[in-house]
Amino acid sequence: MKCPHCATAFHNDVVKQEIGVDKDGLWSTHTSRCPACSRFTIQMVGNIALKLPGDRGNYPGPEIKRYLVRPKVADRPKPPSSVPAEFVADYEEAALVLSDSAKASAALSRRCLQHLLREKAGVKKADLAKEIEEVISSGKLPSHLAEAIDAVRNIGNFAAHPIKASATGEVLPVEPGEAEWTLDVLDGLFDFYFVQPELLKARRAALDAKLASANKPPVK
Repeated sequence: MKCPHCATAFHNDVVKQEIGVDKDGLWSTHTSRCPACSRFTIQMVGNIALKLPGDRGNYPGPEIKRYLVRPKVADRPKPPSSVPAEFVADYEEAALVLSDSAKASAALSRRCLQHLLREKAGVKKADLAKEIEEVISSGKLPSHLAEAIDAVRNIGNFAAHPIKASATGEVLPVEPGEAEWTLDVLDGLFDFYFVQPELLKARRAALDAKLASANKPPVK
């Protein structure tokens, strides 16, 4: 396995400790220690509780749930290094709390989305629904991103819950898939606004260097 603390790969010697049985299954902890950083990784594992013959207790059947208890990490990749910290903070917190509270995650993602549109798309400050409409109408986004960002309004049912647009940081009820979709949209926008321009800049610099070595002017 790869250590979630320090990302070192190591052979996973797991110590299992049974906790007991409840109506959801048979629960145990699985603990391993990274030889590189000496930190513990602890998982809570739930299995179907199967009965031993003669009412002699239970034994674990197929696994049904697995939670990473320590460390608490997001189940999504970190944003690329080219994304400014002011956007990364809300994104990473939204990803971190997704499994615990889709409502909180969606609120953080909406706030991050609004901040991003104001800073990078130059939309006029209004509410999020109108800002999304403005950036779509500008025609500056690729069609797949325009459709994806428009779906934020539709999946989030902004028409029925206008406070989602006017108070983006509020923790409000969410529709199925809304929190995950908003994070996916942010991934696409990060790529468009930060990653691709950096790649293009690097490629252009490399081309200019080749032109210079051939005593030719740089690309205009």
